[in-house]
Amino acid sequence: MEVDFAVELGAQDETLELPWAASDGGPRYYDLKHQPELLLNIEEAQRIPELGEFLRAINSQASILETAKCDAWPATEINPEEEIFGAACKFGSYVDLFYSHVQSRFSFPKHESLAIRLTQLLQRVPEIPAAAEFLIRRCYYHESAEVRQGFYITFYLFGYGDDEAEARQRWAIGLKLVGNAILQISCAG
Repeated sequence: MEVDFAVELGAQDETLELPWAASDGGPRYYDLKHQPELLLNIEEAQRIPELGEFLRAINSQASILETAKCDAWPATEINPEEEIFGAACKFGSYVDLFYSHVQSRFSFPKHESLAIRLTQLLQRVPEIPAAAEFLIRRCYYHESAEVRQGFYITFYLFGYGDDEAEARQRWAIGLKLVGNAILQISCAG
């Protein structure tokens, strides 16, 4: 598995507001750590069972992280840097992750250390046609009447294959590997 991390804290980079809600009454943030039954409200988790399993594991009490947003999709557009996989299709996802421990949410060194540890662990897994990237970004945490600036990690994963089914299968293997790595790091403290 190809794996890397980066820091995106520039003025034009993506940010996250937490909690969040779509302005049209559509999707919104659900606190799955404290209310796991709300997983039934996340359309992506219902549509893609492997993603639902990942969300369940990462929001479990065994994990140091929680999830804020996610999506998954098939695609046939292969970027030049993805040509090394020799695939016709890919299946991708993103999951926004943040620390359960409130003070850790505001520590850049904690986020950087987590991204490095995940990258190192995942570089040891068997070679599969998949790529993971962890992006450290700015998050605005709404706490009662104040907003505090902290961090979160967007985790992108792509599986590659000759068709959508093969790409999705490889993505699912990669997702399981990343979930296991997060839980391993969580157990280590």
